[in-house]
Amino acid sequence: MMLTAGVDVGSAVIKMALLETGAEGTERLVACRSERIRRRDAHVVADGLFTDVLRENGLDRKALGYVATTGEGESIPLRTGHFYGMTTHARGGLFLEPEARAIIDMGALHTRAVAMDSRSKVLGYRMTSQCASGSGQFLENIARYLGVSLEEVGALSLQADNPEVCSSICAVLAETDVINMVSRGISLPNILKGIHTSMAGRAVRLLVSLGKPPVVIVTGGLANDAGLLAALREAAAGQKLGVDIRQHEHSMMAGAIGAALWGAFRARKLQRLREKVAS
Repeated sequence: MMLTAGVDVGSAVIKMALLETGAEGTERLVACRSERIRRRDAHVVADGLFTDVLRENGLDRKALGYVATTGEGESIPLRTGHFYGMTTHARGGLFLEPEARAIIDMGALHTRAVAMDSRSKVLGYRMTSQCASGSGQFLENIARYLGVSLEEVGALSLQADNPEVCSSICAVLAETDVINMVSRGISLPNILKGIHTSMAGRAVRLLVSLGKPPVVIVTGGLANDAGLLAALREAAAGQKLGVDIRQHEHSMMAGAIGAALWGAFRARKLQRLREKVAS
């Protein structure tokens, strides 16, 4: 049995996962937590989160076989090694949803779709290329302008009865669109649903370009936005793609979980090499 940690450093939120893996291939999520950076030093936040999670689980650093970072965490001192975000989200997504053959990673700065096989090997990927209007940061800016919290956005979006679609692909122009909607008296639910619909349409086009994988799991910081999930499913159904878009309660933690799993894989590989050299 080996304990490993994965730390996913995003531009807005840091996520950490503790995983227990057995030599026979068993994998168990022990704990996971996230913390918003809120204009603080990301290294300080990551270090504090790491310390807190270990303390809450009665562990110290020596109990971990590997500490793997991903995202923007490659320079964090506590790491043993670093893994690229696409591979960690694919690995974490497969752990959470074994039937998934693609992920949609919807984070603060971008949206990307990644196709994978049954071992989480990355087969191809597509990313949004135009501006930031398909990102979590854009959604957070709009929520702030509308006077609602990011946590309220999903529930409000689900109340929409006549969504006003935001057509601009540029974040600046899209924000101008929203200002105009407010001045025309469009309700908050209909504005937010329109933004979700616009973001979902771009994400679904990424899936189409990857060959319409049958089961997709949403990962990243926006994975718990119920309004966005509904818009994604509506967009896929509207285009009759036959794509099943799923979500897991720990979807947001997929990158950290995947990092911890890859860390365990690398630690065992290094151990075998050491034993081979010593023999």
